[in-house]
Amino acid sequence: MWLGNSERNLHEIFEQARYNQPCVLFFDEVDALAANRTDLRQSSSRMVINQFLSELDGVKSSNEGVLILAATNAPWHLDSAFRRPGRFDRILFVPPPDVAARVATLRLLCNGKPVEEIDYEHVSKKTDNFSGADLKAVVDVAVERKLQEAMKMGIPKPLSTKDLISAAASLKPSTKEWFATARNYALYANEGGLYDDILKYLKI
Repeated sequence: MWLGNSERNLHEIFEQARYNQPCVLFFDEVDALAANRTDLRQSSSRMVINQFLSELDGVKSSNEGVLILAATNAPWHLDSAFRRPGRFDRILFVPPPDVAARVATLRLLCNGKPVEEIDYEHVSKKTDNFSGADLKAVVDVAVERKLQEAMKMGIPKPLSTKDLISAAASLKPSTKEWFATARNYALYANEGGLYDDILKYLKI
């Protein structure tokens, strides 16, 4: 809202982490704070990025004992300065969950809901390339359909394997669109092997 307020807030977060070391700082959707400065029109956004870089470097205060992690779905939008040594210099590719991970995720998402004996392994095999968010959508759609059915019939019934598979069939994995974009960057903008893990995963 006010110029300079974001920078102060960012500084306070780092100061709190330094005071409570050992500490882990995790920034989700970090591209919102660390976008490429050449893409930005507002100088205020650039000031936030400069403050972020200064905090990562520990210019005025040491970051000893503070582990700084971040996540993004668009690493190609990060300012290159954030990938220099001592900053976010290690980039790890996290692929979509495999069969076992999807089974565990589905079990967690269905926990506490009225369910029959569900064959999670079977449902998992029908949700190849589904992300965690996609799996949540599967369960949400199945629950919504079950509620609509209960309103018509007047009898609530528990979720079944068939319900989850039917819900999954009506949805498409969001990861496909992401990989289409990531593939282009991995093939044509892979300076320093930044996207080698993506190429390996895609078997290119």
